[in-house]
Amino acid sequence: MDTESERIEYAARHTEIIRYPRQHLATFGVTNIYYYLLTEPTYSEISNDTNETVIREGRVIAERPKIVTPYYLTHLEGFSYDARQYFQKLLMMHGPNAPGLFYTYKNESKGLNIVSDKLPAMIEKLTGEIDKKDDPLATIIKGQDDLWDVSLLKFIYEITSRSVHNNVMQMGSMGMLGASQGGIPVGVRQSIEDMFQQAWRGEIRAYELEQELNRWGVFEEYQDRFFSLVKGRK
Repeated sequence: MDTESERIEYAARHTEIIRYPRQHLATFGVTNIYYYLLTEPTYSEISNDTNETVIREGRVIAERPKIVTPYYLTHLEGFSYDARQYFQKLLMMHGPNAPGLFYTYKNESKGLNIVSDKLPAMIEKLTGEIDKKDDPLATIIKGQDDLWDVSLLKFIYEITSRSVHNNVMQMGSMGMLGASQGGIPVGVRQSIEDMFQQAWRGEIRAYELEQELNRWGVFEEYQDRFFSLVKGRK
């Protein structure tokens, strides 16, 4: 394969989610998924020795889904011109206040081991161990050794796709996706209130709250409370 993009596409196509978690991503909390990412070592392609398996273990931590709109997304930093053009199309198609969900993830690697067993045998062994523990949030991923993080990202995409409908349904049933004053989703108002409490307790910094208020264009509405918070924290 000649280009990096071709290698990435190849790795994604040849990634297989052997065992999915039995639970969706939590709608109102943090989801902690333990993964086993199995690959054949890169050097096996040269030596044709596939009697070893590389096992990477870790946790994918999915934060509570955040309600966003296309307008909100245009204010996120770090996106390319093409991505911003896409968001503009979303604005035109759905309107600036059409709510959706935004997921954030953190990967915590726990270690890497190379074992003297073929990959299918290790899959069977790990499946048995997970069944014995009855862990509903464990997953087994078969990936590519040199681009194992691409394989992990494909899993993240898949679990998000499987969870988003359930998350939207739960939020919708509680009226959180409906519009409040100023066209802001009800759930966002609740999230802002939570952030004020977190900032007061010192769990987040004031500038994080300020950024969120600015993204939604409501800083002026909350500015008296915000400045009181800042003064009170000094």
